[in-house]
Amino acid sequence: MSSSTTGKHAGTGTTSALPAVAEPSFAERARTLVYLTRVGSLSTLSRKQPGFPFGSVMPYALDEQGRPIFLISTMAMHTQNLKADPHASLLVTQNDADSDPLGSSRVTLVGNALPVPESEVADARKIYLTSHANSKYWVDFEDFSFYRLGVVDVYYVGGFGVMGWVPASEYVSSQPDPLAPSVSEIIQHMNADHKDALILLAKHFANIDSQAATMTAVDRLGFHVRLQTNDGVRGARIAFPREVRDSATIRTVMVEMVRQARAQSE
Repeated sequence: MSSSTTGKHAGTGTTSALPAVAEPSFAERARTLVYLTRVGSLSTLSRKQPGFPFGSVMPYALDEQGRPIFLISTMAMHTQNLKADPHASLLVTQNDADSDPLGSSRVTLVGNALPVPESEVADARKIYLTSHANSKYWVDFEDFSFYRLGVVDVYYVGGFGVMGWVPASEYVSSQPDPLAPSVSEIIQHMNADHKDALILLAKHFANIDSQAATMTAVDRLGFHVRLQTNDGVRGARIAFPREVRDSATIRTVMVEMVRQARAQSE
């Protein structure tokens, strides 16, 4: 998995003389966000009002290439639209009720939503039911069928001032961040039990004094914090000294970083 330092992260305290902190590529971040979420907004082209987009709430599952799989009914308006024109897009947003929606991550997958070939329906069914177990009650109804979005382009937004197009080939070849399954627990734990440590880490590794610090994101290369300072709210990204790939390792690394920060602040 590649990393990228291109782009400017929202409110990351770029006035600091500190060097840029490595981050996962937009492709990896897009794959991670789509992996972590299971419901998006599907836009199809209206058959009733030609030329106008039609939005629908859409549960989805992902295949190994990160392509969304939908289970949809022939009675649904979006299904009727897709039968007339397969062009569609799926908007997936960061699931964080406490964050500013315009400052949160989101990704739009653009592509063609087509019926899953009969030879692949069994695999699609298994994948979908793994993500949406309750669908077992209607998955075999005659008017329901599986569609898959063949991704042709991706647009990723990581917050204010962080955005860019991701080639479909890069999106498909990327993998979700290895910490993705544990992100919510890690963030909740740090914000509930280690607020003082986050303030210390921001001071030592980002050179920002703050009165309060909240971890907002974490990945294999580092984490983001939102800081309350005398000059208002700022953001910073802090790198891990080495790549972490599981929650046990991140605990060890964070303890090491806090010890280093404390030792050098004395």
